[in-house]
Amino acid sequence: MTIETYIDVIEDITRDISSTERYQRLLTAIQTAIPCDAIALLKISGAYLEPLVFKGLNPETQGRRFKLGQHPRLDRILNSRQVVRFDSHADIPDPYDGLVNTPDGELHVHDCMGISIYIDEQPWGVITLDAMRPGQFDDVAPAQQHAAITLTRAVITAAQRIALLERQVSHGHEVTAELNREQGPTDIVGNSAALGQLLKDVDTVAGTPLTVLLQGETGVGKEMIARRLHLQSTRFDQPLVQLNCAALPETLAEAELFGHTQGAFTGATQARSGRFELADGGTLFLDEIGEIPLPLQAKLLRVLQEGEVQRMGSDHTKRVDVRIIAATNRNLSDEVKAGRFRADLYHRLSVFPITIPPLRERGSDVLQLAEHFLERDQYRLNIQKLLLTAEAKQLLLHYHWPGNVRELKHLISRAALKARSQQQQQKMVHITPANLGIEPSQPMLTETPPPPTAEVPSHLSLKDALDSFQQQLIARTLAEHHYNVAATARALKVDRSNLLRLIKRLEIPRRQQP
Repeated sequence: MTIETYIDVIEDITRDISSTERYQRLLTAIQTAIPCDAIALLKISGAYLEPLVFKGLNPETQGRRFKLGQHPRLDRILNSRQVVRFDSHADIPDPYDGLVNTPDGELHVHDCMGISIYIDEQPWGVITLDAMRPGQFDDVAPAQQHAAITLTRAVITAAQRIALLERQVSHGHEVTAELNREQGPTDIVGNSAALGQLLKDVDTVAGTPLTVLLQGETGVGKEMIARRLHLQSTRFDQPLVQLNCAALPETLAEAELFGHTQGAFTGATQARSGRFELADGGTLFLDEIGEIPLPLQAKLLRVLQEGEVQRMGSDHTKRVDVRIIAATNRNLSDEVKAGRFRADLYHRLSVFPITIPPLRERGSDVLQLAEHFLERDQYRLNIQKLLLTAEAKQLLLHYHWPGNVRELKHLISRAALKARSQQQQQKMVHITPANLGIEPSQPMLTETPPPPTAEVPSHLSLKDALDSFQQQLIARTLAEHHYNVAATARALKVDRSNLLRLIKRLEIPRRQQP
């Protein structure tokens, strides 16, 4: 590693750049000093090692979460303060088998080494280096190894401390909340524009006391978003209490919400707190709020307005401080028009509405989520490595996903079972389209045409030049989002109806030509 590389990376510490860019430049510097085919930085998140940045691995690797104790190589690297080396003869599965960018998608033999990262004597994560050629790291000098270790630990330690100081200046006591959240699970997987906008909305309202209404189809992950809202609020260290309103018999719904005294009704053998009391000081997540019967809606509205609950059978009220997050897969405004939902309760709940996009609008997030579920299932099913074939990936991308993320989760589990039964002698089990058992909702092509260029001829008038640029930009974005107009509108930050008018006026094809 040259002195220039040292200087560039160290100077990055003082630059106002994102953590992702800072870490990418660090990996580039190490890869310059120690040539390899794949390099990755993973950070401890709860009981998992989570990929932050990487080079040379398939993009969907971002969805993997490597559980501590289930990956011998990663465990050995993390538990050592020196460079750990695994040569091509090491009989230990590599966590990246099948994930390295190679022509055939396989990884048969390779050389591997790793570096642990400790901050203030506490494990923070690891950096791994993989090479396709056996013995590629034989000639790596000890000085190069020592430089890589020293530089890595110095840069990441400094970056973490700078970030902590910034949080202390801007948030004060919220630093504790941030550290608490970092220990929680990170199951919101993906980097699509639609998901990015969703998380931006969540981050905007999370730290406020405002009531949030989560809207979206069944299976999009409303419970996960509710948990994120709670963990990023000032109530993060107080209870998050959940109630599925659809699962409540009407006769018990009031007692479940507000509690009851002993003898309040047949079977009430002792007094019991309701969900509002249990959530006092914290957050109450009312899932499937559209299923609450009309008589109970009036009582719920009163509690939201007055902040007081009265147990069934009691003459006394109790004051509660509860932040409400409600969720529904119904269109509540339509329910109000149909007389099935109170308008005043709807307006009270929809102070800050958030619509969670369906999976079909999230583009390649489906592959990252699939990898996330594959990593989980390969250990639940005692499979050394679960992989998707290229054809299976294309099928996942072209499926409509009426059941959204929940459907994908169960589909991957079923497909893994089928593939394992057919490939019992294989260490690497490949899931094929036949294992998935679904039909594409969009035309599937073996080759994706290159996106159109954004060049505009100089001889055009201003109006024609604008039309040409819009035509190319919209066509390219449509292709990137598999010709889903709603997802394209989100990515371009325009209204869907306006986008449809532009597509029609500019005569842009809405389907990929065979």
